[in-house]
Amino acid sequence: MPRIRKCRVHGCKAPAFVPNHYCSNHISHEIEYQQEREKYAHKFPTRQSKKQQWKYNHITRYRNPIKAEQNKFYHSKQWKDFRQIILNRDYHLCQYCKARGVIREGNIVDHVLPVERFPEKMRDLKNLVTCCKNCHYWKTRFEEQYYGTGYGNTPTGNPPLINLKLIAELSEKVKTIK
Repeated sequence: MPRIRKCRVHGCKAPAFVPNHYCSNHISHEIEYQQEREKYAHKFPTRQSKKQQWKYNHITRYRNPIKAEQNKFYHSKQWKDFRQIILNRDYHLCQYCKARGVIREGNIVDHVLPVERFPEKMRDLKNLVTCCKNCHYWKTRFEEQYYGTGYGNTPTGNPPLINLKLIAELSEKVKTIK
């Protein structure tokens, strides 16, 4: 059965068959509508299409068995329980900001040692901390450079870092470089 939506013409209740936005009586408006949408498409370049989002969620995230296992773990009850334990333990405060002397709320639970490089530490509560969105972003950029994590990067032989203050300072340096 084809997907349908209501025609965009005010007062018209006739069905429009997807991907069209107008019924067969008002289909002449479709080209005009598409041109109007294209005018504003450049204002939202980071927005993913549904097809791109589906590809990321169903193919990229499961690109190899290791990534598939990691993604499965992040959707498990065990991870949800771990996350709540860590948020409560850290009082919802970003531990990287706290190490630099700043008090900021955090709602992301991060692995101090990246799972991609240290999979045995994935379920270790001592390897988890609360962080804010900004610190998580910059720490990830730091890990890409220091450990060689991320898609397409080659692993480096650098030793593991577990000192939060040092990680926070090095992540700040990455921020100033970029």
